[in-house]
Amino acid sequence: MISMIPTNIAEDAVKSLYEAAFPKEERRPWEQELQLIATGKIRLLTLAKEAAFAGFVCYWQLPAFSFIEHFAIHPDTRGGGAGTQVMQLLEAQLGTIVLEVEPPLTEQAIRRIKFYERLGYQTFSQSYQQPPYYPDYPPLELRLMQKGMPHTATAFAQIKDQLYKSVYNK
Repeated sequence: MISMIPTNIAEDAVKSLYEAAFPKEERRPWEQELQLIATGKIRLLTLAKEAAFAGFVCYWQLPAFSFIEHFAIHPDTRGGGAGTQVMQLLEAQLGTIVLEVEPPLTEQAIRRIKFYERLGYQTFSQSYQQPPYYPDYPPLELRLMQKGMPHTATAFAQIKDQLYKSVYNK
């Protein structure tokens, strides 16, 4: 059984998994991430299984939905339904959820998209670029997925607008 523990202090294990699970272009500088966690803009949930670190979730609570910005399961915990269990707990706690995924260009990206689709998430077909976390980096071509909202062009535009304003300050 996975438990989710809200915290505003990121342990070293969170930093290590954050940096291992996400390439630089898909994550903020760590000090900036810590500042957003400390101020409560980003909410951090550490995941535990039998008292051992099992992963983390970083999310934004926005007016119409929760945006899961980073979600990673520790390699020792993967398999056995841990990711599904965490997503079900998040859905029960947060309601409507939006997340970004890589385009289906690699086997890993395809597996990730199929994982979310099995849980009922829908991928928007509209083009979406994540603004860069670093000034010298280009925008990142991603896809938006959601569960709990109308799957319409209007909803996509509202989600994108809210993410750009609240998360990426654009």
